[in-house]
Amino acid sequence: MFRKGRRRGRPRFAYSRWDGTQVGLDFGSDELMGELTDDLLYHGDINAALRRLMQEGFEGAEGERLQGLRELMERLREQRRERLEQHELGGVYDDIAEKLRDLVDMDRQALQDLAREAAESGDERRQEITDEVVGERRMALDLLPPDLAGQVRSLQEHDFTSDEARDRFDELLDELREQLMKSTFDQMAGSMADMSPEDMARMKDMMAELNQMLDERSRGEESDFEGFMERYGDFFPENPQTLDELLEVMAQRMAAMQAMLNSMTPEQRAQLQGLAEQLLEDMDLRWQVDQLAGNLQQAFPDLNWGQSYDFSGQDPLGWAEAAAMMEELGDLDQLENLMKGASSPGALAEVDLERAAELLGDDAARSLDRLAELARMLEEAGLIEQKEGRLELTPKGLRKIGQNALADLFKQLTRDKMGTHDLEQTGQGHERAYDTKPYEFGDPFSLNIERTVRNAIRRTGGGTPVQLTPDDFEIERTEHQVRSSTVLMLDLSLSMPMRDNFLPAKKVAMALHSLITTQFPRDYLGIVGFSEVARELQAHQLPEVSWDFVYGTNMQHAFVLSRRLLARQTGTKQIIMITDGEPTAHITPGGEPFFSYPPIRETVDRTLQEVARCTREGIRINTFMLDPDMGLRHFIEQLTRLNRGRAFFTTPETLGDYVLVDFIEQKRTLLGNRRRAG
Repeated sequence: MFRKGRRRGRPRFAYSRWDGTQVGLDFGSDELMGELTDDLLYHGDINAALRRLMQEGFEGAEGERLQGLRELMERLREQRRERLEQHELGGVYDDIAEKLRDLVDMDRQALQDLAREAAESGDERRQEITDEVVGERRMALDLLPPDLAGQVRSLQEHDFTSDEARDRFDELLDELREQLMKSTFDQMAGSMADMSPEDMARMKDMMAELNQMLDERSRGEESDFEGFMERYGDFFPENPQTLDELLEVMAQRMAAMQAMLNSMTPEQRAQLQGLAEQLLEDMDLRWQVDQLAGNLQQAFPDLNWGQSYDFSGQDPLGWAEAAAMMEELGDLDQLENLMKGASSPGALAEVDLERAAELLGDDAARSLDRLAELARMLEEAGLIEQKEGRLELTPKGLRKIGQNALADLFKQLTRDKMGTHDLEQTGQGHERAYDTKPYEFGDPFSLNIERTVRNAIRRTGGGTPVQLTPDDFEIERTEHQVRSSTVLMLDLSLSMPMRDNFLPAKKVAMALHSLITTQFPRDYLGIVGFSEVARELQAHQLPEVSWDFVYGTNMQHAFVLSRRLLARQTGTKQIIMITDGEPTAHITPGGEPFFSYPPIRETVDRTLQEVARCTREGIRINTFMLDPDMGLRHFIEQLTRLNRGRAFFTTPETLGDYVLVDFIEQKRTLLGNRRRAG
């Protein structure tokens, strides 16, 4: 399988954790949460938002690109296509057949030279004996079977005339044995040519023990893996740490060999299978290898032993090249399957980054490494946490989403609209002006330590201890406070997402919550969502709030809940309603919701009755209409006449501007009125 730590025999690549000095992919938790904000506001699920970001990737503030899984998988598939369109597997068969033909031709030439030398010697007896020998050997060469396995078997028994041909045949057998064993034992195969009979017997013992451990594993029994490695560890330069790790690597190589056979024509496959069986018979290993292959297929069925590839290129591959190619293709398949099945960033931590770099390049490996760290970055920053196997936003994460929504909306506002308290009057209050003044008798003693000490040092010229006098004292300026209480009524009816109004509306809710809690912490903000019925929403629920899959816009019920919430509050009271539809539902005297479209007169009347109650209790209603139709416009005209609130006809793109600017301007007005009254 394509996992970390499985390829210890491969060259090492210089990978390290991000420390800020490397080029590219330099982003932190704040930037990451910024990328997630809109998705979280729309769908309300941090787990799903991370999965979507993992799939799509994103571009950082400096233009660096974090490749998502879709992009990486397309790159992976292109790598596979390039290999298949460039190469063909006929060379595996042709390469061996050609080498056999060459050494047979070499031996035929040696026979011809031998006969010629005998004829030229003038010795009739010698010529007679030589002709007989040459005739027998030529006949043996003429009668060589057509299949590779048969040719190898016959040539093993053949009395070569050419020493060079005999040497080349022995070298070819050693090479084929090495390639065959490499499909199972990789680096161990390099020593096959130099094995003594004792070494061969020891290898067969090793394979017998492997098969025994596989049987024990299938029965759930413990195996003496450490003892096995003490006896046979020199066969495995990869230094596997567990039995499963050892078997997994071997299974992957055997599956790659099987995939190569599956990808050949029936003739090529029969030729190579016969040759492999002949070589294994020659080494007295056939039974052990066949049993090992069967055991590994049972132990690792997910390796897809029936895989085949459609090679369509012109570049022939020899056996060694084909074996390496099949392993690459197998690794590409495993990496693709791992990425397809990754349901969370943590699943990508299993990727072998070194192998990914070999197959897809360093940029892809870096992207995979960073994708694997997405959730960890947010957890370490305190923005999300694990709860019952799922990721959830922390209070800090909730605040961060609100800040991001607020910052996103404020980007569209000019600087003069961003102020909050524009008062010249100062005195004892509760909200800091983030400015200081020299202390005067009667001022509240809200001492600014930094400015005070700086004044003393400037006066004395430095030195310790610092001596303070009353003239050094500098205090914080504060502003008179005016408290306001607001309920945001958020339309959650099905028309909101259908008209692309839901995300802007929810972003405004998060931004308004962030604005009030950070700039006006003594103000009250309640939230009421409404569709067929209305319900109170808590701030921590906002990221997960979604639209309701029901018909109905029950403003009447929402006004009832909003009025009850504001009845428990003090200060200036207002309702901010964001909607895209006229009232189409109300609560009946029996307490049941009633829906009708077009709205009936009773629904409109009951809704306006609640507006009148709000008006009598001093609650101002400001309405922000998204894509209003004539029915909504007509209803809002009646509402504003009753309540004397204001109505804004806006769009999803400008909704945030209207709401935030209006809220801030209202605070300015209230503060200005307080100043004039004082």
